Amino acid sequence: MRTVGVEEELLLVDPETGEPRALSAAVLARAALDDARQDVFEKELHQQMLEFATHPQADMERLHAEIVRCREEAGRHAEGSGCAVAALATSPLPVSPAVGVNRRYQWMADQYGVVVHEQLVLGCHVHVAVESDEEGVAVIDRVRPWLPVLAALSANSPFWQGRDSSYSSYRSRVWQRWPSAGPTELFGSAESYHRRVADMLATGTILDEGMVYFDVRLSRRYPTVEFRVADVCLEAGTAVLLAALARALVGTAVREWREGREPAGHSVSLLRLAAWRAARSGLTEELLHPVTMRRLPAETVVRALLEHVGEALAADGDLDRVREGVAGLLRHGNGARVQRELLERTGSLRAVVTECVRRTQTA
Repeated sequence: MRTVGVEEELLLVDPETGEPRALSAAVLARAALDDARQDVFEKELHQQMLEFATHPQADMERLHAEIVRCREEAGRHAEGSGCAVAALATSPLPVSPAVGVNRRYQWMADQYGVVVHEQLVLGCHVHVAVESDEEGVAVIDRVRPWLPVLAALSANSPFWQGRDSSYSSYRSRVWQRWPSAGPTELFGSAESYHRRVADMLATGTILDEGMVYFDVRLSRRYPTVEFRVADVCLEAGTAVLLAALARALVGTAVREWREGREPAGHSVSLLRLAAWRAARSGLTEELLHPVTMRRLPAETVVRALLEHVGEALAADGDLDRVREGVAGLLRHGNGARVQRELLERTGSLRAVVTECVRRTQTA
């Protein structure tokens, strides 16, 4: 069974006001003091962010437990530094992001200007093991049209600088400002993939392979494909749902590749439209169907994803968990819907953040 790992980016906020706090250095220092060998928490582009990465897991129950534990530890270290952690993909309250102090981040700030200073957005990245780069690229080519459905399920960023953005995932729209971000054309082979990356680096427009921000890419550190389209999820269970679906998409793509089935030939232009529609609608309106690229109710498209990966989910032992998780999201809503309902009920974005801090720690 393929292993899966999850990386989550958490927002550091003032526990009283809900405003983002640039305290990542202090939180990381406390984590290192607690365990000098810790390799779970990392700094990110902005000092109001904290990232953690789970270990690879084959069992989704264990993955869930590790995400909960990492969130709890992050919350404990943050509390000791005078802040709290919230699994929010954008800050509901106005913020002036503070870029991290190191050579790489400063190069990015000099090169990209306001794009960097407006990039306080937080995602969830899912790594799924593959046997080779060739297998990984076969997966990348075949999962492309299904990625917007994952984005819609995870959507958790309706607010931007104190206002409703009218999007369910405004994070994804901000992220698209990077020159290397977004969907890709078909590669066809690992050789073609690596040649494309080398050509991008040769332009001097991006600094290194870490800035190859494809929606799904070969990891430069692990033998995995890395799914990068999701918002950080408000609740740990949603992150596990995404991980299970990503693994099933990989399993389904590998089976199709081995059977000699060609990937869908949708252009990047259509894939960008599908991604925009997912960011705008989330689960509340319509999405583009990954096969036909025509608008259908979000629930219909999500059911199509479940049908597409059903065999792989069953083989992994995840079918019941995913069905239950999807039913819950369709019934109660993703993070974007939860945030909007909280604002409607309380009339306060500060109250939204406070409640989201609590939900971040909920198993």
